[in-house]
Amino acid sequence: MMKDLFSLEGRTALVTGGSRGIGKMIAQGFLEQGAKVYITARKAPACDQAAEELSQYGSCVSLPHDLSTVEGCEALATDLKTHEMKLDILVNNAGAAWGAEFDEYPESGWDKTMDLNVKSLFFMTQKVHGLMKAAASADTPGKVINIASIDGIKINPWETYAYQASKAAVIHLTRRMAARLIKDNICVSGIAPGAFASDMNRAARDAEDAVGKMIPAKRIGRDSDMAGAAVFLASRAGDYVVGDTLAVDGGVAYSQIGEAWG
Repeated sequence: MMKDLFSLEGRTALVTGGSRGIGKMIAQGFLEQGAKVYITARKAPACDQAAEELSQYGSCVSLPHDLSTVEGCEALATDLKTHEMKLDILVNNAGAAWGAEFDEYPESGWDKTMDLNVKSLFFMTQKVHGLMKAAASADTPGKVINIASIDGIKINPWETYAYQASKAAVIHLTRRMAARLIKDNICVSGIAPGAFASDMNRAARDAEDAVGKMIPAKRIGRDSDMAGAAVFLASRAGDYVVGDTLAVDGGVAYSQIGEAWG
């Protein structure tokens, strides 16, 4: 039925980096559509507080973990298994950025960004693969949603070398993971956000009007824009989307003419 196309009733989701920004927007959208949502973040107090705030929309559980290492991903998966026997939806949203001039760009910043944005995304999915296979079927596929960025599609003028490279890697990795996991009835897709107000995108957060003027849609993204895209991919509405990454950016990546935005 069309009225149930976007419902997430009875589904269980894990949103990494879910205590703030885009992850929190997605978690709220899932909750409002009926899902039970687990959120994780590195800082336990912030994760716990966010889960408490989100609980007004549905069942939200805090599972704080540091996903910057494979061991951290394993620990989160083990923790989740004490709560659930199955997982329907995984949103790989945890991420980092680092900016520095070309001649001064540090290896530490490169490794931190690449490890969390690409390596941990892959291994987090690997560690919950069994839980997702247990829930998935051809009629009700599991969903992995990788959060990339339009910076992986179109360069921006900032010297965030590892971030831009990592997000391009996420988009291609999404395709490769999709080719494998569809065999287990798990659909892998991605979202490439543009300007949304967050701690990572302080320009959009602190200069909304100025940033909005540079976007074809004439505004930055709203919480509902991100939640809507994620709910689409996570729900039955997105069951036939496999391997694609959806740009949610007000037209920056594909319709803007001229200089890279920034």
